[in-house]
Amino acid sequence: MTDPVSTWHRLADSHVLLDGFHALKHAVRFEARVPVAVTADRPAALALADELAPDVRDTLDALLTEVPATTYAALVPRPHPTAVAALAVRPAREAQLARLARLPRTAPVVVLDNPRNLGNAGAVIRLAAGFGATGVVTTGTLDPWHPTVVRGGAGLHFATAVERLSVPELPAGPLFALDPEGEDLRGVVLPDDALLAFGSERSGLSGALRARADHLLSLPMRPQVSSYNLATSVAMTLYHWSSGATGAP
Repeated sequence: MTDPVSTWHRLADSHVLLDGFHALKHAVRFEARVPVAVTADRPAALALADELAPDVRDTLDALLTEVPATTYAALVPRPHPTAVAALAVRPAREAQLARLARLPRTAPVVVLDNPRNLGNAGAVIRLAAGFGATGVVTTGTLDPWHPTVVRGGAGLHFATAVERLSVPELPAGPLFALDPEGEDLRGVVLPDDALLAFGSERSGLSGALRARADHLLSLPMRPQVSSYNLATSVAMTLYHWSSGATGAP
């Protein structure tokens, strides 16, 4: 039998860290290739699978190798309460870009313009996967496959296309950018092939993204409230798209 710790050390720099039971569960559900998975408590991990993920229980049973708690803790930046971790093969960039570019699209692409917060980016990817968005694209320096982003996304990177692109490289489609100066979202029908762009948490939309936008939209907000959390803004916009709603604000 191949030593899982040796395999881990050999693959760690080139593979995606799946931090915790839920990240591994989702990755397996969406057909990620997982060459190694470890846990400090195999019976507890399989009990979680029985309760929360019986559809992938047999796969997890075959994947998970129990290691001492100290060994598990040494493999991850921050031990997860479920004491489960795995490494997965990152999807090929060419395949991801093809998914993002394919037309006609049946669901929007979410664009995070120069995001700064790793946890927020992960929460957005989780939302996008839940709504069945075509993908999530980030611009700027943040790596959307950073371990903290994957942790925040609960492994749902494998349920949608996730890539980093420059503004000129964005996929085709009408770009609706969220901005306080824009038209009220409630009066607009968002098409399935839309790009839905959200500015950074601190500075909003970049000049390049704003220049690329076809439409500026705003979210309804009570006066004197400064802003919504990024993930909340994305959730509101995706819900509006999914409902096909329009109406007078």
